[in-house]
Amino acid sequence: MKNKNFGFGTQIRKSPFFDSTVKWGATGFSVYNHMYIPRDFGDPEKNFWNLVKSAILCDVAVERQVEITGPDAYKFVQLLTPRDLSKLGISQCKYVLITNNEGGILNDPVLLRLAENHFWLSLADSDVLLWAQGLAVNSNLNVKITEPDVSPLQLQGPNSGQIMTKLFGDSIKDLKYYWLREVNLDGIPLVVSRTGWSSELGYELYLRDGSKGNELWEKIMSAGKDFDLQPGHTSSIRRIEGGMLSYHADADIKTNPFELGLDRLVSLDNDINFIGKDALKKIKKEGIKRKQVGLEIDCSALVGPNTTFWPLLSNNKNVGKVTSAVYSPRLKKNIALAMVDIKYSKIDIELEVEINDKKFKCIIVEKPFFDPKKKITSTSI
Repeated sequence: MKNKNFGFGTQIRKSPFFDSTVKWGATGFSVYNHMYIPRDFGDPEKNFWNLVKSAILCDVAVERQVEITGPDAYKFVQLLTPRDLSKLGISQCKYVLITNNEGGILNDPVLLRLAENHFWLSLADSDVLLWAQGLAVNSNLNVKITEPDVSPLQLQGPNSGQIMTKLFGDSIKDLKYYWLREVNLDGIPLVVSRTGWSSELGYELYLRDGSKGNELWEKIMSAGKDFDLQPGHTSSIRRIEGGMLSYHADADIKTNPFELGLDRLVSLDNDINFIGKDALKKIKKEGIKRKQVGLEIDCSALVGPNTTFWPLLSNNKNVGKVTSAVYSPRLKKNIALAMVDIKYSKIDIELEVEINDKKFKCIIVEKPFFDPKKKITSTSI
């Protein structure tokens, strides 16, 4: 297609669903994992309400997969992450962290176990394929590490279960939260999981044949017609409400798991071996110097999410930064995730945030801001 607002080239990949997203109204794109991702289907607030009241279909093919196979695949995957995988069953998924030798976070993917020694890492925005291939060279483990022809879609929202039932029949109803199933939809090979980057009830459909991208998109939209399914994009409003991380914004290579309150994803007290274990032991012993917190910002409704890090001040002293901020139309508040000096991280501490050279009061609050026990995502359909 031709559009003067889209500066497309061959050095950045298009997803298998690209033509369909344009057909269904995508008006803006950004780049994630060296691929275009639709970021605009109109009003972000309308997209949010579509998500929480009915359902949206999102092209998230940018969540590239790192496929790890071979006789030592399980041992190698455990080497990559500090999360104990000893109870990870076949057809189960886990949210994991990938850490480097200093304990810094390289990525926070969803790990899918398709078979005894067959894994996918469904990535956030960083080059873990290269990290894993490099690590494998000197690991003395027998593994094969590739990027397969796999591209996910996200079907998210309260009506997503009904749409899935229409597509796959009643058998899909017993698919549990953070489990997967290999299925075939009219000749289209898929892996379906009860996961998603939305904090809502939802599914991810991993297409295993890129030539069938537009066909799959149209089948899902057709099945969702009676359930008010809308094309959409991942909602910054909803993911910040849910306290979900965005890599490069809320975490990066200089962030460790303890600063994010993700101690549950780090196993230091057993004999599993992983990259960064010694560093993370030292960090835990010495204690963290900063911490991620939730904030409410006292100013007029923010227009869209922040595009820069906003300084946080206490008596004009810089004590941290706002990493993700947005106005929640449901909560009728400006909410934010921030990284602050540990001395200023307690609930109810008041700070100032500097936005475009203006200062506004803010207060530290509990996070996540909505559905803290994740009852929505884990509900039965």
